[in-house]
Amino acid sequence: MSIHLRGESAMTAFAAACAPLFSEGGLLFLEGTLGAGKTTFSRGLIQALGHQGAVKSPTYTLVEDYPLAACHVCHFDLYRLGDAEELEFMGIRDYLDHQALCLIEWAEKGRGILPEADLVLHIDDLGDSRTLRWVSATERGARWVQALDQLAQEFDPT
Repeated sequence: MSIHLRGESAMTAFAAACAPLFSEGGLLFLEGTLGAGKTTFSRGLIQALGHQGAVKSPTYTLVEDYPLAACHVCHFDLYRLGDAEELEFMGIRDYLDHQALCLIEWAEKGRGILPEADLVLHIDDLGDSRTLRWVSATERGARWVQALDQLAQEFDPT
């Protein structure tokens, strides 16, 4: 299923509505072109999970860590990753092994090192709006898909 969102505020509102679903932790890949809204979605989700203040894009640091009361969130941006092996040197398995919610932008750059995502959220940039589509690859992801399908049917950002 999918949802069509118009504007940044709708994207962050939908991400916030997803927060209870993702608070159990897991692996979420965010796909889309540069500027599609991957970081915007992440920001809305992280703030809804309890982070106060700005959510920085981890483009240069590769990862931003958010130990929150609701859950531990690790936000990755692999856009500048030169080689997937670099993930091993930065301790990617440590991040993935504790029950954190790992949001990974540009996950295809980690192919061969990263495990299969619970959920892949693809964001299509349509100019002034976005379409979000999701697919699962795990049992947890299948539960998330059912909940997202329901949420998308009920969602009204106004």
